Amino acid sequence: MEHVIEECGDPRSIPRDLLYLADPSDEMLNAYVDVSFAFVCRIDREIVGALLMMPTRPFTVEIMNISVRESYWNQGIGRKLIQGAVKKARETGMRKVEIGTGNPGVVQMLLYQKCGFRITGVEFDYFRRCCAEKIIENGIECRDMIRMEMRLDEETQKEG
Repeated sequence: MEHVIEECGDPRSIPRDLLYLADPSDEMLNAYVDVSFAFVCRIDREIVGALLMMPTRPFTVEIMNISVRESYWNQGIGRKLIQGAVKKARETGMRKVEIGTGNPGVVQMLLYQKCGFRITGVEFDYFRRCCAEKIIENGIECRDMIRMEMRLDEETQKEG
């Protein structure tokens, strides 16, 4: 099965159940879905992974949602989605890509670090402040947002 990563012109065409895997809040999704660049991974025309990324500040974009259906985990789809997003960020003149994940998201943090992201901070009690219901991941309450970034100007210097 070949994974096809492509930019998606209409983020609203991505199945909501897939986006809910990373962000179960309609309120949060609705706040960024219309202003995001979207990438999808298709296998036999089925969307099995998605990534939404939006501009947040001058020369900065943030990956707001990255989701892969569980039956397709550990096949490199998340990494390929991130690579597509980083390539788009570079092409549009961005200098930094940011991403955040919940404190129980050890697997996600490992993936992001393997892709070149570095931990820059923690927003304590982020999920308690912005989510009406508790989120439990891996048997741990998701309370804090771990913030990470990739500086594209540093990456370019390393490559050059």
